[in-house]
Amino acid sequence: MRESDGIELESAILCLSVVGDLSMGQPTDQSRRAARLAQMLAQSCDGAGEHTEVARQVSLLRWSGCTANAEGFMRLLGDDVGGRNAMLTHTLGAAGLRAMRKSAPLAQVHCEVAGDIAQTLGLSAPVELGLRHVFEQFDGEGNPGELRHPDVPQVVYQVLLAGDLEILARVHGLDAALEWIASQANRRYPAALAAELTRNAVDWLDALRQPQTADSHSPALRAQVPLTLVGDVIDLKVPWLAGYSRRSAELVRDAARLWGLAEPAVEQLGKAALIHGVGRAAVPNRIWNMAGPLLDGDLEQVRLVPYWTSRACNQIAELAAPGRIAANAYERLDGSGYFKGLDGDALQPEHRLLAAALAWQALRSVRPWRPALSEGDAERLILDEAAQGRFDPRACQAVIAAARGERAVAPCKTNDSPLSERETQILQRISMGGSNKEVARQLGISPSTVRTHVESVFRKLQCTTRAAATLKALTLGLI
Repeated sequence: MRESDGIELESAILCLSVVGDLSMGQPTDQSRRAARLAQMLAQSCDGAGEHTEVARQVSLLRWSGCTANAEGFMRLLGDDVGGRNAMLTHTLGAAGLRAMRKSAPLAQVHCEVAGDIAQTLGLSAPVELGLRHVFEQFDGEGNPGELRHPDVPQVVYQVLLAGDLEILARVHGLDAALEWIASQANRRYPAALAAELTRNAVDWLDALRQPQTADSHSPALRAQVPLTLVGDVIDLKVPWLAGYSRRSAELVRDAARLWGLAEPAVEQLGKAALIHGVGRAAVPNRIWNMAGPLLDGDLEQVRLVPYWTSRACNQIAELAAPGRIAANAYERLDGSGYFKGLDGDALQPEHRLLAAALAWQALRSVRPWRPALSEGDAERLILDEAAQGRFDPRACQAVIAAARGERAVAPCKTNDSPLSERETQILQRISMGGSNKEVARQLGISPSTVRTHVESVFRKLQCTTRAAATLKALTLGLI
């Protein structure tokens, strides 16, 4: 695991929970609310202990496998997000209910992926077991269909009950929720456990209305895990995006270093690229697979992707900073981007680099409606977009150079610039605080050569300090 890609285990679990909520058409706090209910139920039945944390983790990751079968649910229900929301809220029509009879293979995919996620994160054996059987039922009619009572793990019943209560009470009211739960006694879950939930439902739902106090998590939850896993899970939703977040993170990090950004900014950019697609989970696969121009309503859902990414990351302290960068991934310098419609004055180098890197990566990747563009075609297209004022030309050049594995950026300079290409490269770097030694190392030349070029820059721009040279070069559009 690359050190800069590390994230605390708790943050990774929370991020995956939000991806799951969005994929299921739920509010971004559904899994967290259900997790609190599952903990209350576990403690009410068996007292305090590690089993309550198991219930919390299984509940938070209950939907973690749902990006893996989104394409299948799209084919089954026509809308993977809306269809699964209707499934959870008991609002599926007759056709949808008939279609769900064929959903067992999709549940198997979900459970296998969720279990593998738990294993990759190093979670406990009871958590992994619960996730691998999270849709099993008391009567053996659940999925993957291998277990029936008493072989179903207790945590599965707790998570099912907590989720049913949270969703149905919110959508249909408490009385309707409890009536349905009672009807499922000794079918979906044990009657005694359903009765325990019913006795406490009012108090426990009231408790959810109170802000949760900050938990002092165990040291195990502060362990570092790879954020790349979160990016991989996000990309699973759309099969042709496999590995997209990883490749984008590598590209934008390399481009940022070529542009001379400080290493902390480089690391945040890499993380932003890995999580920029969180909000993609809220958009049905039907839209992602559509060839040609989108209808206005579909386009509006796409425009909300960075909004949902921002909402998700703002709820997780460790992802707040990269989330703010990711929220601007689709903004454009001329104000034509989304979701905020910002223009160049509001977009920092990090925002410009991420936008260019994602655009390049998309152009160079296969899509259902077109093959991957060649390097030359992608370069011409992205530079044309920059010429029309949508991308930063310097960011595009940095991305192109990084994609080629080059050690320096081909400078963007006007034809009447008094500076040579090498002088422009060096001025770009010293303008961002690079020392002669640092610039020499980046460009593979000696410090004395850098010093000679700096003196030439000062002479041509009639300046004696780096700050003055930087200001004049920016004013003249030389860098």
